[in-house]
Amino acid sequence: MTVYDPTNIFARMLRGEIPSHQVYDDDTALVVLDLFPQSRGHTLVIPRAPSRNLLDADPVTLSVMLPLVQRVAKAVLAATGADGLRVAQFNEASAGQSVFHLHFHVIPVYLGTDLAQHGGGKADEAELASLARDIAARL
Repeated sequence: MTVYDPTNIFARMLRGEIPSHQVYDDDTALVVLDLFPQSRGHTLVIPRAPSRNLLDADPVTLSVMLPLVQRVAKAVLAATGADGLRVAQFNEASAGQSVFHLHFHVIPVYLGTDLAQHGGGKADEAELASLARDIAARL
């Protein structure tokens, strides 16, 4: 297995080197809106503990993340009015992982609207800022 790279974009975001539209931040995780969302409200839950993905993550980290993912999912649904949501987590490039720091996608689904391509077009910064505040208020 490949070694964790502390220069990945999420590690840099966790250190405050890269700006983000934060929804939540504590000593275990950072929750941000995806800059290139598959749908309005696409949110990322990023544990602070360094690991490439699920395969090398500490079980303690995983036990803390799932309840947070659930809280975020409920807040995203409440803030966006989506009809449902997907929770996704990718492991290694062949499975679609593009950033090699463990993270969970909370992706709202709206009836009659297809999800955009992963990593497609960049979202409007003002809309992201507003949506981050709306989701955070519901956590």
